[in-house]
Amino acid sequence: MTVWDRPERPTRPVPLDRERIVAAAVALADEGGLEEVSLRKVAARLNAGPMRLYGYIASKEELFDLMVDEVQAEILPDTAPADWREALRVLAHRTRRTVLRHEWLADLLGGRPTLGPNGLAVTEARLAALDGLADIDTVLRAVETVSAYTTGAIRREIAALRAERATGLSKRDWQRANGPHVTRMLATGRFPALAKAVHEGTDVDAETSFATGLDWVLDAVAAQLVQP
Repeated sequence: MTVWDRPERPTRPVPLDRERIVAAAVALADEGGLEEVSLRKVAARLNAGPMRLYGYIASKEELFDLMVDEVQAEILPDTAPADWREALRVLAHRTRRTVLRHEWLADLLGGRPTLGPNGLAVTEARLAALDGLADIDTVLRAVETVSAYTTGAIRREIAALRAERATGLSKRDWQRANGPHVTRMLATGRFPALAKAVHEGTDVDAETSFATGLDWVLDAVAAQLVQP
């Protein structure tokens, strides 16, 4: 039985329910990451005893499932675009913005499908965007491909943000600090393709990089949706 199927216990003596528990856990994670989330800390924020939380949540893993489902509500647009490509693009960009608001979500994306109501609604929206445009197996592979790109790109962006905070160096500062080493290595002639990328490539921001890569993935999906 999943956490969504199991009924809640009565609220006593401190008013308590899963909604309040999850809200407190999300706030803790937003402030300090998943490592700050424990049943003890959540209970303390709610002025309740830690054991009381077990009447609503059986484990920290269940709490994480509820947290993920809670913030996935932010991914769903009010109105789904009629065009399949725009629908998938909107979902991908909204996923990215949601993770930027809740960085800890990057650590929980890409595993098993989430089975909460919001997680299922996000999956439904992705599948519905392509419904009727190809056979179901093609639709499934297309959604998996777009999701894999979205998750990978977001995780890379979050990793870069965390590295900046950990080192205290911005991207530009890091490049300046490591520039002499890179220049020496490129001067050896062993890395001609990399040298061309460094000297001739255009440096773009994370949002532009994400949008460009997403469009290329959607182009690939479109090629698979062409009907005979």
